[in-house]
Amino acid sequence: EGDTYGKRTMSLYRNCAWFLKGMTEFTRSAFQTASKRFVEKDLEVSVAGRAFMITGANSGIGKAAAMAIAKKGGTIHMVCRNKDKAEEARADIVKETGNKEVYVHILDLTETRKVGEFAEAFKRKYKALNVLINNAGAIMSERDVNAEGLEKSFASNVLGVYILTKSLIPLMEKSADPRVITVSSGGMLVQKLRTGNLQSERGHYDGTMVYAQHKRQQVVMTEQLAKTHTNIHFSVMHPGWVDTPAVANAMPDFHRSMKDSLRAPEQGADTAVWLSVAEAPPTNPSGLFYQDRKVVSPHLPLAWTHSSPLEEQKFMSLLEDLAKTFQAN
Repeated sequence: EGDTYGKRTMSLYRNCAWFLKGMTEFTRSAFQTASKRFVEKDLEVSVAGRAFMITGANSGIGKAAAMAIAKKGGTIHMVCRNKDKAEEARADIVKETGNKEVYVHILDLTETRKVGEFAEAFKRKYKALNVLINNAGAIMSERDVNAEGLEKSFASNVLGVYILTKSLIPLMEKSADPRVITVSSGGMLVQKLRTGNLQSERGHYDGTMVYAQHKRQQVVMTEQLAKTHTNIHFSVMHPGWVDTPAVANAMPDFHRSMKDSLRAPEQGADTAVWLSVAEAPPTNPSGLFYQDRKVVSPHLPLAWTHSSPLEEQKFMSLLEDLAKTFQAN
């Protein structure tokens, strides 16, 4: 009884602290304030000849990032689920940037086996990949499983990201100045890493909380991969509260009440673009969490969301075991 009360009080504290932080740091006006300290020349670069893979690149933050990087001459590999939407977005990007080096790849990250197959085929076909932006994400309204029996949002947000990243590391290690950027979410600030219920089988299924847990798992994954692959620069970033189709669909009430305060996709993508192209970010250590072009703590004060090194290693082992089970044999 007391334990439940304690947990309830803690989650209430976390949610209130998170909302107050959000209102001061995650909104459109917060971005406008933060952008006053941005160094303009950081983004005045040409990335011609560098290859960028962006998942979920046909709308929202992913499309905005693809557009911004294409304008700087980068070769863009759009990894999308829906062919029609992807081709439409590609046409927009080519038309607006004049950059024809934009390629569409069709992959649904919830289809675990196909993620590894896609990465293997990509490595056979392309000689370099300088930057991977793990942007695609899924928020489910109810629990659903894929063909492999894995909960779909975990398959997409965590295991798919892990398999794609791990499979592409050998190609990235052969490429110049390689970087991996993962788009997380401020929602993860209310979550502590949990390894006991990765597939959300137990308890009530709340899609937004499951998503927030996955976003915490992405932060831990980034920190751990940074330790083991020291010649790649890893980072994870929070885009702020952004007006995207995904937010409108998954959180209609939040979207409605906050509509005027939400960031434009370009503002949400800004830090991911900066981490991808600027010369500055890799001077910071690998594995850090960013918001509005600066390193921030991945924890709220006094929220007790830190996990032990043992728990983090256990999480990585579980991921590795699952990845091995579904890797392309």
